[in-house]
Amino acid sequence: MLEERHHVLAGAIEGGGTKFVCAVGSGPHDLSRTEFPTGDNPIRVLAQVTNWLSEQQRERGDLQAIGIGSFGPLDLHSNSPAYGYITSTPKPGWRNTDVMGAVRRAFPNIPIGFDTDVNAAALGEYFWGNATGLSDFVYVTIGTGIGAGGVAGRQLIHGLVHPEMGHMLIPRVSGDTFAGACQYHGACWEGLCSGPALLRRSGMPAETIPPGHEAWVLETQYIAYAVANITCMLSPQRVIIGGGVRKAGRLGQDQFFRLIGEKTQAALNGYIASPALREEIENYIVPPHLGDNAGICGALALAQIALNDL
Repeated sequence: MLEERHHVLAGAIEGGGTKFVCAVGSGPHDLSRTEFPTGDNPIRVLAQVTNWLSEQQRERGDLQAIGIGSFGPLDLHSNSPAYGYITSTPKPGWRNTDVMGAVRRAFPNIPIGFDTDVNAAALGEYFWGNATGLSDFVYVTIGTGIGAGGVAGRQLIHGLVHPEMGHMLIPRVSGDTFAGACQYHGACWEGLCSGPALLRRSGMPAETIPPGHEAWVLETQYIAYAVANITCMLSPQRVIIGGGVRKAGRLGQDQFFRLIGEKTQAALNGYIASPALREEIENYIVPPHLGDNAGICGALALAQIALNDL
């Protein structure tokens, strides 16, 4: 069961496809943070990360634990020779990178928690945000890629590897011939709706696409299909959508979520008999309470859980 530990000075690392965010603190209201471009040289980036954490430790006191939430895919099996590695990622330079090992060598005597960046963000929202008090929910991030972390029965979902909901295959809108942007699956959810997919489809970054552009019509429709699938499969009490795309530029975050809610209801077509879906959809599909800090706060939560597990 997930439990919160308060007032523990910990280090946090959120490894994303665009940047690594690092922080030291005890919670969302106590964060010293910085960031480094992810780039294609993991040795350099991980050295920057561990050097910064060491500097913070000298300034603020001994870290009790460190949590790492990283893009993946990851090896999360503690008995595996590749435990703590990024594995088959499409990110240039990062395939088969021992992320946890680099941090362990710099901090050999404290517990380290390690999980996906989206599982970490889910924990951040569970401890301090829009999933507080819930036993079953899903956190989705839509940005450089698409990933989702799930909590079921107050436990993070792992299983065979870990969820890769961003690569689910979803129905195509009639007449949409866009090939998709995923190098593995083409027009999977990530291939259709990630930031790079929006850029490739429209020729514009998400923040500059006009509100009435067809790209937003298709973006919100495909996200709605995916949320409907997640709802049918996992029956979460809430779906939280974070990441940079959710801000929706000129369309606006409020309109983005309104369209997704309406289209999710249409996709489900009244089948699931819950007031949360029929009457309160605006409280079912929501942005993160922690905003862009969901992932780094979740990494702090991973650190606290690792300390609890001692």
